[in-house]
Amino acid sequence: MKLESMKKILKKIFFLPPIPTLLISVPAYGLVIYALAAENVNPVIAYVSYFLSAHALVITVTGITGVVCLVRQGIGKHPFVRKILDIPLVGRYLQEDTFRAEAALYQGFLINLFYAGVKMFSGIYYKSVWFATLAVYYILLAVMRFSLLHHVRRGAADSGDKASEWKRYRLCGIILLFMNFALAGIVILAVHQNSGFEYPGMLIYIMAIYAFYAAITAVWNVIKFRRYGSPVLSAAKVISLTAAMVSMLSLETAMLTQFGAADDADFRKIMTASTGAGVSVIVLGMAVYMIVYATKSLRRECVKGEAAYDSYIGSGG
Repeated sequence: MKLESMKKILKKIFFLPPIPTLLISVPAYGLVIYALAAENVNPVIAYVSYFLSAHALVITVTGITGVVCLVRQGIGKHPFVRKILDIPLVGRYLQEDTFRAEAALYQGFLINLFYAGVKMFSGIYYKSVWFATLAVYYILLAVMRFSLLHHVRRGAADSGDKASEWKRYRLCGIILLFMNFALAGIVILAVHQNSGFEYPGMLIYIMAIYAFYAAITAVWNVIKFRRYGSPVLSAAKVISLTAAMVSMLSLETAMLTQFGAADDADFRKIMTASTGAGVSVIVLGMAVYMIVYATKSLRRECVKGEAAYDSYIGSGG
C-alpha cells in the first residue's frame, strides 16, 4: 500500500498533463536564465531557480509526448501540416517510435565518429592521453552502433530472426565490458591529475541541461522500448544510457573544476572517484546482464527451433 501511495505521489509531481507542464516549465526556464545571466542575483532566488528548473526539466521529458499530442491535435488539421505529414519519411519519423529509434542510430553513429575523430586528433596534436582515452570510448560506441545499424540495414529486425537480434544484443554487452576499461582509464586520469573537463563561459550550463536531458531521456527510453520486444532497439537505448552516464560524469568533473575552490583537491578526487566507480559498476552490471540474458534467450530460441523442426518431421513434412 505504501509503495502504491508513493507511486501516486511521484506521478502527481513528475507526470503532469500537457497544460500544467507548459505553465510550470516555461516560467521556470525563464527564471533560471535570468539567474544565470544577471549579475548580483540574490542567492535565494538563484537556488530556487535551480530547483524549479530541475523539476521543469523532468516534467518536460516525461510530458513532452503529451505536449506534442496536444499541439498536433490543435494544428493537425492545418493544410500545411497535413502536407508535411504526407511526406513518408517525415510522417514516419513523427508518428512511429521504432522508426525514430532507427533514425537515432544513424545520428548517434555519425556523432560518435565525429567525436572520436576530434578527440583522437586532439590527443595526437596535444600529446594528451586524456583525449586519446576519450577517443577510444567514442570509437567503441561507434562500433556498437555500427553493428546495430548493419543489422537494421539488412532488414533482419523486420524478418523475425530473433536469434540474430539476440546475438547483436550480446555483442553489445561484450563491447560494453571492454568499454569499461576506457571508462576506468578516464576516471583514473581525472583522479590522478586532479583535473576534468572544462567548458568556457556559459557553455557549462548548456552542457548541464543537455546532460540531465540525455540521462532522463535515456532511462525513459530503456524502459519504454522494452515493451517492443526488439533486442536491437533495447541495445541501442542501453548505448544511449551509457553515453548519458558518462556525460553526467564529465559534467561533474567540469563543475568541480570550474566552481571548486583551490583547496578542495581532496574533495574533487573523492567525488570523481566515487561517481566514476558508480558509473563503471552500473555499466559493468548492464554488460553482464546483456550477455547472460541474451545467452539464455538464444538457448530458448534454439529449443523452439528444434521443437518446430521435430514437429515438422513428425507431421511428415
